[in-house]
Amino acid sequence: MHVVLAGGGTAGHIEPALALADALRRQDPSVGITALGTEKGLETRLVPERGYELALIPAVPLPRRPTPELITVPGRLRGTIKAAEQVLERTKADCVVGFGGYVALPGYLAAKRLGVPIVVHEANARPGLANKIGSRYAAGVGVATPDSKLRNARYIGIPLRHTIATLDRARVRPEARAAFGLDPNLPTLLVSGGSQGARRLNEVIQQVAPVLQRSGIQILHAVGPKNELPRVDNMPGMPPYVPVPYVDRMDLAYAAADMMLCRAGAMTVAELSAVGLPAAYVPLPIGNGEQRLNAQPVVKAGGGLLVDDAELTPQWVQGNVLPVLADPHRLYEMSRAASEFGRRDADDLLVGMVYEAIAARRQA
Repeated sequence: MHVVLAGGGTAGHIEPALALADALRRQDPSVGITALGTEKGLETRLVPERGYELALIPAVPLPRRPTPELITVPGRLRGTIKAAEQVLERTKADCVVGFGGYVALPGYLAAKRLGVPIVVHEANARPGLANKIGSRYAAGVGVATPDSKLRNARYIGIPLRHTIATLDRARVRPEARAAFGLDPNLPTLLVSGGSQGARRLNEVIQQVAPVLQRSGIQILHAVGPKNELPRVDNMPGMPPYVPVPYVDRMDLAYAAADMMLCRAGAMTVAELSAVGLPAAYVPLPIGNGEQRLNAQPVVKAGGGLLVDDAELTPQWVQGNVLPVLADPHRLYEMSRAASEFGRRDADDLLVGMVYEAIAARRQA
């Protein structure tokens, strides 16, 4: 069996694809896996690092909404669809699984031409154009939010890296706090704006950090590799404020924390919900509003707070985040609500959808 994954461009597309690849290999180590990608996407680094084959095809950016540019897409897609077809024919693909992004649409259209079954996964509450089109031809559609508008959608969550999906925060906490130089017993706030950091979050937390520390809260702050680390003078006896450029072991960061201040990307929301970590979500103020939609279900379930970027101030953190961190019972209730909403088994559920799609095509 050979499965082709189409989800290049950003980590939000690539990581779920790689989580599915890992789950497929756990079930059948002999399964062949090829990931479609473009030469400019993060997949050029992430896919080979995880040991999977990467096949590059030309990139055709898609408009996020209907525009005059949309009518030029079919002509620009012809070459990249042909390139995707060649990959499917070379690998004798049994299924194409798409996650959105530049390579998903040519992957779907190539699979449709060749009669290869399609499975679609949509991570965002507001689906992109590629997955809207792909869902029309798909044998199965898995989504990350229960109220998705995609046709025939099945709510499964987002496939997560195995170290996250199986994380026991309480068991790993002593090791995690020691790894970051944190006190083993103090309430801990984790702050991160994603892999590149977020200036707004960085500025606010640096301003409010002394207030949190004086209130008995310690802080682990991933500022982003391209941002300057703040100068910290941790006074003796004060809870530590630990700024780092980047965290490459998010499982340890989640285990060390009691709460997180973060953006509301689909992967972040899914990971925090799965591991039961409450968060104050600050949706990115640009784009089409999908980050707010990503966070709303878990916030409604009681597993987090939601604040607009413009309203995130040191005063807001002091008035809303600090009371949660200072209240063990409230932390417990929010953690339980988040974990009850979260899904840890999306990777295995998506594997099942792949096998179902292949079996249905063979029977037909």
